[in-house]
Amino acid sequence: MFRRLALILLLALAACATIENASDGTTLRVEGDRLYLAGTITSRTPANFERLLAQNPQVRTLVPTQVSGSVDGAATVRMGYLLRARGIDTHLTPDSVVDSGGVDLFLAGNRRTMARGASLGVHSWRNGYREGSSYPRSAPEHDMTRSYVTDMLGSDAFYWFTLAAAPRTGYMK
Repeated sequence: MFRRLALILLLALAACATIENASDGTTLRVEGDRLYLAGTITSRTPANFERLLAQNPQVRTLVPTQVSGSVDGAATVRMGYLLRARGIDTHLTPDSVVDSGGVDLFLAGNRRTMARGASLGVHSWRNGYREGSSYPRSAPEHDMTRSYVTDMLGSDAFYWFTLAAAPRTGYMK
């Protein structure tokens, strides 16, 4: 009986994680030449993002408002490269609170601007129980995001800063 209950609980937990990433955790809305983004970036967000951009070619600026981060780093990177390829700027309003993967997306802006009062939060990533900052600099686990940051900023210094800024459970604002 106990084994069966444990198996059911395990399957339920696994299903919750799958359902979370199977839905788009973001809200996207267009106002004029601005695309407002809020929520958590998931594996489904890039397709919705790309579809909205295709339907609204007038969009020139992405405005992340309340972005808690991403549950799929590769999805964030795909969105970032799309933004950069289209020459779209990023802008934070005075009320914007953008953390983690949302910061990675902000970096992709052709021009990045930020109003006084906006907040950016960075931290190390975690792979299972191991912090990203605990891997040697040459470890392949760094490659995707380090390369992305280099492509967006011309240097990987910001990537290394985020790893040292705070553990995965905290934020450096």
